[in-house]
Amino acid sequence: MKTFLLFDIDGTLLFSNSIDSQCFADSYEEVFGQPFPSIDWRDYPHVTDHVIFRTVFLRHFQREATAEERQVFEDHYVNRLQTERAKQPEAFQEVPGASDCWRQLEQDDRFVLGIATGGWRAPAQVKLQHVGIHPVPAYAAYADGMEQRDHILQAAIELARQAHQISHVVYIGDAIWDATTTRQMNLPLIGLRRQGDEEVLRREGVKVVLSNYQDIAAFHQAVDTVLSEHYW
Repeated sequence: MKTFLLFDIDGTLLFSNSIDSQCFADSYEEVFGQPFPSIDWRDYPHVTDHVIFRTVFLRHFQREATAEERQVFEDHYVNRLQTERAKQPEAFQEVPGASDCWRQLEQDDRFVLGIATGGWRAPAQVKLQHVGIHPVPAYAAYADGMEQRDHILQAAIELARQAHQISHVVYIGDAIWDATTTRQMNLPLIGLRRQGDEEVLRREGVKVVLSNYQDIAAFHQAVDTVLSEHYW
């Protein structure tokens, strides 16, 4: 029996949230010629690329985007991410120790690793590759066609369970909506906050919050802690 460690990407493995959000908004304005209303993702019904894009497009055009329109936007967004990554590599920073921790955990027979992100597959792959993690993890789920984050997490969990005997699932995420989703699913959460602002998550009931992955022993202890008690 193995523990499935399921990671978010933005803010959890990679610090690129501000420029990533701006690339999303700028791409929308360049493709559709309409102002993007807000990059505060809390303003949207669900924090996924699918819902954010759909909400804004409906507001502007009073209809659903065609598959071709959505693909044109996504391609533009991915290209802009790659351009900005080359121009501003300092704005796409690996969370310290993330890739080394990932590789060590991959070699540990007790664990299976996966990705569940509110982003679409293509931009997620750009970000994973940037931090030195395989861009196509075996057990991964994205926002392509899925509105709710709990559905994304569940899709990744089901993939892992098809290939392994999974006894526990632990999610690693950085945002308030990660706390909301894991509470809804009754999954333990290890929080990750960059700048000592761990109270953002602790106010949501998150009991274990790390700032990086540089101490692998501390990460293992975090896993043990969240599995040793009824989490929510």
